[in-house]
Amino acid sequence: MVLKITEELSERVNRIVRHSCCNCIDDNCLLLDDGEEHSCVQLISKYGIYCNYLLKCVLPAFPKLYGDILAYNEKLKG
Repeated sequence: MVLKITEELSERVNRIVRHSCCNCIDDNCLLLDDGEEHSCVQLISKYGIYCNYLLKCVLPAFPKLYGDILAYNEKLKG
């Protein structure tokens, strides 16, 4: 499931990724590490939540932001 986000929500998400995601080191993702560094997918995504770890493990710890993202997606459904 991909949740859509606005640029403002993306900025808030990126702050959390950089400060609270244990898999984000120097803007690289440890989960994607195959011997070479790979940029964090979420940090380069401006319009959606594409990282399942972020969605399932990190965002629930930030209920205000998570709620704002869910509310935005409900609004999109119409």
